[in-house]
Amino acid sequence: MQGLKMASAVPVVAVRGSTGISVNQGPPSYELMSGFKRDDSKVCRAMLFSPQGEYFAWANGTNINVVSTKTWTVLTTIPSPKTYCIHFSPKGTYLMSWQPFTVSNANPNGGPNMFIHKSDSGELIASFIHKKQTDWEPQWSFDESVCIHNVNNEVACYAGAQFEKPAHKLQGQKVVSVSLSQGNAPFHLLCYVPGKPGQPSFIKLFQYPKFDTPVASKTFFQSDKVEMWWNRKGTGALVMASMEVDKTGSSYYGKQSLLFVSVKGDTAMVVLGKEGPIYAVSWSPLGTEFCVVYGFMPAKATLYNLKCEPVFNLGSGSRNSIYYNPHGNILLLGGFGNLSGQVEVWDVTSRKLISKLESPDTTLLHWSPDGEHFMTATTAPRLRMGNGFKIWHYTGALLYERPWNKQEELWEVLWQNFPSGVFRTPAITTKSVEGIQPSQPQASKQAYRPPSARGKEINFKLHDDEDVPSSVSETASNPSKAALKLKKKREAKKAARQQAVENGEITTNGVPAPFRPSILSEEITTDDPEKLKKIKKLKSKLLEISRLKEQKANGKVLEINQIEKMKKEDQLIKELQELSL
Repeated sequence: MQGLKMASAVPVVAVRGSTGISVNQGPPSYELMSGFKRDDSKVCRAMLFSPQGEYFAWANGTNINVVSTKTWTVLTTIPSPKTYCIHFSPKGTYLMSWQPFTVSNANPNGGPNMFIHKSDSGELIASFIHKKQTDWEPQWSFDESVCIHNVNNEVACYAGAQFEKPAHKLQGQKVVSVSLSQGNAPFHLLCYVPGKPGQPSFIKLFQYPKFDTPVASKTFFQSDKVEMWWNRKGTGALVMASMEVDKTGSSYYGKQSLLFVSVKGDTAMVVLGKEGPIYAVSWSPLGTEFCVVYGFMPAKATLYNLKCEPVFNLGSGSRNSIYYNPHGNILLLGGFGNLSGQVEVWDVTSRKLISKLESPDTTLLHWSPDGEHFMTATTAPRLRMGNGFKIWHYTGALLYERPWNKQEELWEVLWQNFPSGVFRTPAITTKSVEGIQPSQPQASKQAYRPPSARGKEINFKLHDDEDVPSSVSETASNPSKAALKLKKKREAKKAARQQAVENGEITTNGVPAPFRPSILSEEITTDDPEKLKKIKKLKSKLLEISRLKEQKANGKVLEINQIEKMKKEDQLIKELQELSL
């Protein structure tokens, strides 16, 4: 019976544009859904499927309408002419909406502009004032038992959809942005607290509702904003801190750094293998790895495990975006926006390239919930020419194309969502399925050559810094000429370091001898385990201070907290001497 259900489920495609909203069947028919009554309003500002796909909602400049996707009958109509944005809770129980905040002579303070309704009945549950359109959506736990809302830098936490009064508050932290963990309880809140001029910004992780002491905390000196992504199980999150302007002038995109935070309290910086901006970050739906696209063009793409160790290099190319299919076994890398629209489709399990295709002028891309098809679209207002959408098979075959008339605009295209488990994980094949030819002419794939170079043998590479896909182990066992050269340099450096140790110039830890207190080289023995624990802790702190002193001597500008650490050296040495007596 379950297999029959899987075989019969076909995701539909909702289309929004200047001529209204319509719903089409997905592959293989693509026909209009006769059960859905088309909305011809020319000001449909938003549409959305619920996360489980049982509801479809849209705002048409007069009302918010909610229909059942089983029968396509209208469940509720909520009068709301000013609504710009809508959002569902994880189980689809609640529908949230936002409209611009306004004041008037009759109401100089303004009124609520963010609302929470029951999805099936339209019953109003709560209303709030949220002036900015950014981060307006209240965040829910997967089981909808907790809802958080950040207003005026305070995080209000509501329990059991009881919005009369917050059950808990995270206040006094001046939180600019917050992200609630996915997965099961206990839930965690990841918060960004920007620093004042000359002071660091903070990332703080709290376990709900224990807001007295953070589970983890990390400082950033170079960050104007952050983006946060939780893995599906809610065990860890990635945080990208960004500076809008790179003061060194080396990057138009500003400067970014990537951090991993675990609910156990561990933090680790993600070390990238190439200089340049971070274009995209994405967790695998399986939660076992994540992908990062980074570096000056041609950009690198690398898969990392949960220890932030690189496990596979997907090579370099013209790409700036990442899309995992819902099952996590297929990964799509795309180069859109100011790039030419190249698409690579990868088998994540075998680490092999499945197909390559081109989809120029793509402004949005979505995977079908079946994990086999994806849709690309050219939409307004980003691009007003050549609007339309296409449906592809992951092997690279174009299956369907719908261009728009020049007088009309396409604004958005969405697949219907489905609960996990409805579709089987697709068995991957590299054999292309039968498709159609695109109506648009394909651009020439040949690189331009000046007249003086035509008809002659090419003896140069277009991109000297391109690399090929490889696993970390393969790179180690089959090193390139460049890798062998680096290996020789490392071995020479290691030999020079060993000679310096033998000459007494540095210690075995690489710290110059003058910076290391002599008491650290003394072996202190004791039968008291607590005393031994304190000794190890003090030695660890002193070693860290030694390293900081070395960095300062080499001209590095230390942070405020590092300078404060160095001031405690005499006190720590005194404590260690007392324990050694």
